[in-house]
Amino acid sequence: MGQMSRDRAFREQQPQQNAGGLFARSGRLRRVLRYGGLAAIVLVAVFLAGFLWFADSVTTLVPPSQARADAIVVLTGGYQRIDQAVELLRRGSGRRLLISGAHPTTSPAQIRKMTQASRDLFDCCVDVGYEALDTIGNANEISRWISDHGYSSVLVVTNNYHMPRSLMELRRRDRATEYIPYPVVNSDLKHTDWYAEPNVLRTLLSEYGKTLIAYARGIIGWGSDGLRSTARMAKTSD
Repeated sequence: MGQMSRDRAFREQQPQQNAGGLFARSGRLRRVLRYGGLAAIVLVAVFLAGFLWFADSVTTLVPPSQARADAIVVLTGGYQRIDQAVELLRRGSGRRLLISGAHPTTSPAQIRKMTQASRDLFDCCVDVGYEALDTIGNANEISRWISDHGYSSVLVVTNNYHMPRSLMELRRRDRATEYIPYPVVNSDLKHTDWYAEPNVLRTLLSEYGKTLIAYARGIIGWGSDGLRSTARMAKTSD
């Protein structure tokens, strides 16, 4: 009789012991999953909030009404950017223009014909940079050009969605120069439902991700200088 009582008591205690295992409400794995899930939700919320702020800031960017600086720089990535920069030079918004990041196979004569600018204007006041491979390279190429010419203020011409990252890289490289944004707006995103257009949404998400990476790179100091000469040297050494 005493043995049967002890066996019954042992069986009744078994579920209680198992209840305190890995998957119990107070178990370690459940706590990890709970806090991990909460952290993931917070990270997603922060990412989405940051993206909405980024999208709103770039879709509301407009060119200054009376743009004026010592010089003008344009980051290649579309003919519309170069057309706008050359037009600013024609108007006298700056004394000289740098087209940064041109492909090595593209000659100044080809760019001049594409923009329908006069030969005199190009010969006098336009420089073409071939060193930059990316936005980081643009910043390095532009900062060298500014230093060589002694300018203190520069109009920066690029697409509106590309402007925040461009200014981040430029100001990181050269804090002394005043960079004045002159965004090129391909379409009116301010008064349209850009979030319903897949191509626009994809472009904004991609640029937002690149901007976050650029911000992180500034903190940890990772990355190359984005110049062709450096890339060639690294390839040769390999």
